Amino acid sequence: MEILYLIIPITLILVTVIIIFLWWSSRSGQYDDMEGPAWKILMDDDTPKSDEPAEKADDAAPKT
Repeated sequence: MEILYLIIPITLILVTVIIIFLWWSSRSGQYDDMEGPAWKILMDDDTPKSDEPAEKADDAAPKT
Protein backbone atom coordinates (compact mmCIF):
# COMPACT_ATOMS: atom_id res chain seq x y z
CA MET A 1 0.00 0.00 0.00
CA GLU A 2 2.97 2.30 0.58
CA ILE A 3 3.88 2.02 -3.08
CA LEU A 4 0.87 4.21 -3.91
CA TYR A 5 2.61 7.10 -2.17
CA LEU A 6 5.34 6.78 -4.79
CA ILE A 7 3.36 5.80 -7.89
CA ILE A 8 0.67 8.51 -7.70
CA PRO A 9 3.10 11.50 -7.59
CA ILE A 10 5.25 9.97 -10.33
CA THR A 11 2.15 9.48 -12.49
CA LEU A 12 0.99 13.04 -11.90
CA ILE A 13 4.42 14.40 -12.82
CA LEU A 14 4.51 12.26 -15.97
CA VAL A 15 1.03 13.37 -17.04
CA THR A 16 1.97 17.00 -16.44
CA VAL A 17 5.13 16.66 -18.55
CA ILE A 18 3.16 15.04 -21.39
CA ILE A 19 0.51 17.77 -21.31
CA ILE A 20 3.20 20.47 -21.36
CA PHE A 21 4.93 18.77 -24.30
CA LEU A 22 1.69 18.48 -26.28
CA TRP A 23 0.80 22.11 -25.53
CA TRP A 24 4.26 23.25 -26.67
CA SER A 25 4.14 21.22 -29.88
CA SER A 26 0.69 22.54 -30.72
CA ARG A 27 1.69 26.16 -30.08
CA SER A 28 4.91 25.83 -32.13
CA GLY A 29 3.03 24.62 -35.23
CA GLN A 30 4.04 20.97 -35.30
CA TYR A 31 0.56 19.89 -36.42
CA ASP A 32 -0.19 22.62 -38.94
CA ASP A 33 0.14 20.69 -42.20
CA MET A 34 -0.06 16.93 -41.86
CA GLU A 35 -0.73 16.10 -45.54
CA GLY A 36 1.59 18.50 -47.35
CA PRO A 37 4.88 16.56 -46.94
CA ALA A 38 3.17 13.30 -47.91
CA TRP A 39 1.89 14.81 -51.16
CA LYS A 40 5.25 16.46 -51.90
CA ILE A 41 7.05 13.13 -51.95
CA LEU A 42 4.40 11.60 -54.23
CA MET A 43 4.52 14.50 -56.68
CA ASP A 44 8.31 14.49 -56.90
CA ASP A 45 9.55 15.12 -60.43
CA ASP A 46 12.13 12.43 -61.14
CA THR A 47 12.83 13.42 -64.74
CA PRO A 48 15.94 15.55 -65.15
CA LYS A 49 15.44 18.99 -66.60
CA SER A 50 17.35 19.61 -69.80
CA ASP A 51 18.71 22.94 -70.96
CA GLU A 52 17.71 22.48 -74.60
CA PRO A 53 14.42 20.54 -74.92
CA ALA A 54 13.72 21.78 -78.46
CA GLU A 55 16.96 20.33 -79.78
CA LYS A 56 16.16 16.87 -78.42
CA ALA A 57 12.70 17.00 -80.00
CA ASP A 58 14.30 17.68 -83.41
CA ASP A 59 16.70 14.75 -83.01
CA ALA A 60 13.88 12.36 -82.09
CA ALA A 61 11.85 13.16 -85.23
CA PRO A 62 12.46 10.79 -88.16
CA LYS A 63 14.31 12.40 -91.06
CA THR A 64 13.03 11.82 -94.58
